[in-house]
Amino acid sequence: MPHVFSKMTLSTAFLSVMLTTAAAPADKDKIADPGVKSAQGTLWTDPADIQTRNLFYGPGGKEHQPGTQFSFVDEDMDGTNPKYNVKDSGGVKWKIKLGAEAGPETAATRLVWAVGYFVNEDYFVPDLHITGLPGHLHRGGNLIGQDGEMRNARLKRHLKGEEKVGIWSWRDDPFARSREWNGLRVMMALINNWDLKDDNNEIYEDGPERVYLVKDLGASFGTTGYNPRQATSKGNLNNYQHSHFITKTTNEYVDFAVPSRPAIFVVFNPKEFFPRMKMRWIGKRVPRSDARWMGQMLAKLSPSQIRDAFRAAGYSAEDADRFARVVEQRIGELTAL
Repeated sequence: MPHVFSKMTLSTAFLSVMLTTAAAPADKDKIADPGVKSAQGTLWTDPADIQTRNLFYGPGGKEHQPGTQFSFVDEDMDGTNPKYNVKDSGGVKWKIKLGAEAGPETAATRLVWAVGYFVNEDYFVPDLHITGLPGHLHRGGNLIGQDGEMRNARLKRHLKGEEKVGIWSWRDDPFARSREWNGLRVMMALINNWDLKDDNNEIYEDGPERVYLVKDLGASFGTTGYNPRQATSKGNLNNYQHSHFITKTTNEYVDFAVPSRPAIFVVFNPKEFFPRMKMRWIGKRVPRSDARWMGQMLAKLSPSQIRDAFRAAGYSAEDADRFARVVEQRIGELTAL
């Protein structure tokens, strides 16, 4: 299973979108693959095995999938969705996320990983049980049964050696304007991930290896811009089907709809509205040749691989097929550039 860091570092699944060059096969020994690298770290590695990658189990593979019995460690207050740190019977630490992002994040990580970027080892678990929960939780208490039962959760595996050392900015990072950096922008548009604030961009370090990633891909497969109504903006098939993808093409550049301006009523919340207005450039003026290159990479995926990414996220076979059709249509638009 390529694109996984060694056991003493990040897994090849770090969300969302990782910027790393050192990749490793199934034994997780580090081997340098062709990719994009700078003195500060690594961005992308060539997914030579893209046509055989298992998008149902993702970068963690079948062997890393979680069980259903866990013990509570603590509550994670970052972000907007309820999250909890737990341990399984083997002592492996997991982060549980509940809410609207659980399904779309699981599917998004698989597609982003498939084309050579690093993401978290994410799994969607429809039913699980947590022991040792406190009497009061700050968030998500209404989503948990009396006996610690949770439904429709995303679990992210924590690997020993993970160490966050900072964040990176879309405007100022060592990979800006590279083909692979542009490919990352294309992938964010493909999956409708509108939550591209710099706070979601993290740098992790493992010894001499430094990895750049987009940690959170949960705001995907819904609207093209920020909308606080989570059921509308994340994992919403109808909105994904009817959203725009490519909005403008010239001989040299392509503009994408994502990220678009926030929902109009967000103007009454200027702390959200104006910073997100400033993110719109991320989907603009992508070199046409780089967008086509990413389309050609995605075109190597089979229809069953794309559907597996959505089946892994808990979607029904019918909905997985509908999500996949949108992805396939967008891939066609990219390869036709």
